[in-house]
Amino acid sequence: MSDPVSRRSVCRRPMSRRSALRLLGGATAVALAATTGSSAPARAATREPAAGPRVEGLLVRLTLDEKISLLHGATDPKSLGQAGYVPGVERLGIPPLRLADGPAGVRVKQRATALPAPVLLASAFDPDLARRYGRVIGHEGRALGQDVLLSPMVNLVRTPYAGRNFETFSEDPLLSADLVAEEIKGIQGEGLIATVKHYAMNNQEKDRETVDVRVDEQTLNEVELRGFEAAVGAGARAAMGAYNKVNGVYACENAELLTGILRDRWGFEGWVMTDWYAAHSTVASLTAGLDMEMPNSRYFGAALKTAVRDGGVSEEYVDRAVRRVLTAMDDFGLLDGSAPPRPRRDPAAGAAVALEVAKAGATLLHNRSAALPLTGEAARSIAVVGPTGSLPFVSGGGSAHVVPDHADSPLDAIRSRAGQGARVSYALGEDLYGKPLPKRALSAGISPEAQRVAAGKTWTYDGTLTVGDADEWTFVVHYSGTRPKVLLDGTELFPVVAGLAEQFAGGLVSAAPDGLAVRRKTLDLTAGRHRIEITAKGGDTGQTFRLRRVTGATRAQDVAEAVRAASAAHSVVLFAYEDATENQDRTTLALPGHQPRLIEAVTEANPRTTVVLNTSSSTAMPWLERTAAVLQMYYPGQEGAAATAAVLFGDCDPGGRLTQSFPLDDDHHPVAGEPRRYPGVSGVEEYSEGIHAGYRWYDAKGVRPLFPFGHGLSYTSFVYEDLAVERTGDGLDVAFTVRNTGRRDGVDIPQVYVGPSPDLRVERAVRVLSGYRRLALAAGESRRITVPVDERTLSSWDARRHDWVLGTGRRTVWVGASSRDLRLRTTAAV
Repeated sequence: MSDPVSRRSVCRRPMSRRSALRLLGGATAVALAATTGSSAPARAATREPAAGPRVEGLLVRLTLDEKISLLHGATDPKSLGQAGYVPGVERLGIPPLRLADGPAGVRVKQRATALPAPVLLASAFDPDLARRYGRVIGHEGRALGQDVLLSPMVNLVRTPYAGRNFETFSEDPLLSADLVAEEIKGIQGEGLIATVKHYAMNNQEKDRETVDVRVDEQTLNEVELRGFEAAVGAGARAAMGAYNKVNGVYACENAELLTGILRDRWGFEGWVMTDWYAAHSTVASLTAGLDMEMPNSRYFGAALKTAVRDGGVSEEYVDRAVRRVLTAMDDFGLLDGSAPPRPRRDPAAGAAVALEVAKAGATLLHNRSAALPLTGEAARSIAVVGPTGSLPFVSGGGSAHVVPDHADSPLDAIRSRAGQGARVSYALGEDLYGKPLPKRALSAGISPEAQRVAAGKTWTYDGTLTVGDADEWTFVVHYSGTRPKVLLDGTELFPVVAGLAEQFAGGLVSAAPDGLAVRRKTLDLTAGRHRIEITAKGGDTGQTFRLRRVTGATRAQDVAEAVRAASAAHSVVLFAYEDATENQDRTTLALPGHQPRLIEAVTEANPRTTVVLNTSSSTAMPWLERTAAVLQMYYPGQEGAAATAAVLFGDCDPGGRLTQSFPLDDDHHPVAGEPRRYPGVSGVEEYSEGIHAGYRWYDAKGVRPLFPFGHGLSYTSFVYEDLAVERTGDGLDVAFTVRNTGRRDGVDIPQVYVGPSPDLRVERAVRVLSGYRRLALAAGESRRITVPVDERTLSSWDARRHDWVLGTGRRTVWVGASSRDLRLRTTAAV
């Protein structure tokens, strides 16, 4: 990357009073340095906003130890189960800060509204809905005793394997920017400080703590940074630095990112914290622009005090960081007691928004012969198949996991909606939690379904497992305390994983329905006798554990049961899952386990099968043409069952569209066969696709996706007519008519795409999303709409100028139902 300080930009945001004061203060500091001839390398001659008198008064009175205590995490003496805690300074009336995870709801020990995953919110293409989503989280965060929300995440969906794709919005910079800005306004409008993350280029979980992301200047600015800039423009008061390196420098000590771009170019007025354990230095990080280390004090505790005392860094840098933290706290009324009283939770209001988002983002991918909605006999005779048909799949794993107020079973919701007289059967199909071991499979001395270990005791077992036939076995251990140590023929089946990975095991598969923790191990077993050794500790309160198994034989029985249920019903609703979690990427686009075989068997028995996908991201579908319909519900939150039933039965139109391209398979997507692009080679990951992220790559390479960006079906039909484009300064107004030509009310999301400028000598995409509009139209209704295309969207980043340049000349404008379903076309001069 080059000099981050922009020249005059054609797309400059208005300068705030505080930003103007920062520039004035920076000029004054530079002038003073020149006058005194100071050349000290660690003095803070930086552009900073003038803090209010309250903050400056506190800075004068704070001791060095007290200042440093505000710049790192600590243990909360009254923990609410949140992610982080920063102690205040009681003698000066500075309160502590509690920081909670919250991509899809507030993650604490108490119950909270479990909202749909952000990717499902994004599928609605509705910034107003994003603001209301943010308001729910902001209200609940304050009600649950929190001050800072560690959300939203705005990193782009770059690889379909990334484990946190469900926590973010889109592969498109414009859509992501629109949504993150509105969500932040909603969060902070309720008095909770929002944290935009992970800054920057944190687009995968594999090797996330060490990978060096190499990205050119144009790609960085056009693709990844637009969402972060929008978050700053919306007033985000905190940012979280990423784990990874960017062009050779860790993001949390990258001066170009933290100061040159974030503050000097964009005018960020908040503070920057690390991701958890993402600090790597003291002086380099602080001087680069990092303000807070989380969740501990390895670098910004005693080491920082020593650096100040020894002259390695000026205390001015400490003051700068403290000033940023205190100014944000002051602006939210946390220093003078002017913050509104903490509200009471409103679970009913939260649930209403959760339901609305889940229905609005529900995306119908495939619907042969109008199989959906379920009507007539199809609505009266239904077989529900799949573990997530019975168990609600609320949220993904890791920091996005929320303890919901409630979560109903999709099976119960379908039965309720089908009504009396309907026949709704259920078959498991794919076993997640294992079946009891056969009697006499284990030698005496163990109760494998309920082995109790007393408090303070250690229980051991050294026995024999007898296997009748060679088969693939998945061992499943359920436990309520410390995980039992289980050795099979001398090999440990469930070892504790080092680091954060141990905490992140999925939002569905890591816990049994009764709350016991779950771990699995799959291996091939030969027929005969195997030695099994178990050691289990009772701990302070004692524990109970179970040892179960899934085998080829039990799978065959489950599939056979599902086939019988499908054959006996008129229609089938088959729920399929993929359980994503932080700190772990996927290894394939295929559904996990043996679900593809289950789908093939059920669709062969009954072709009137709808597959409901509770997955994090795109999924390969070799079974697609065998199905009647495919409904993408992602992780739909606590109201997911009701929303799914509403869409299946046609109580609402499926209102979502894809915010990411779905590849055909593992061999046809932007990082396929390109290990330098993903996951990286020798610790280096190269964004060699450049600006051609997501659908732009499919267009540039002429590759057909399984489903394109923006795709989604309705229960009615729409046409677009009478396209007209007008210039508005350096932007465009794109006007056209949308008409509902069907017999049902429905939702449409027409999208505007603009082609490249003929006048720019930089890399350009074939077309980019430039605007969109969510519309609800009654049957037969027409509406004339105008979609504005702003100057930034018509501009490209010129690395020679280190700035945005308007793409002038005659540009092609398309209106379509997806990036590949383009129905109207014209040209316009820019």
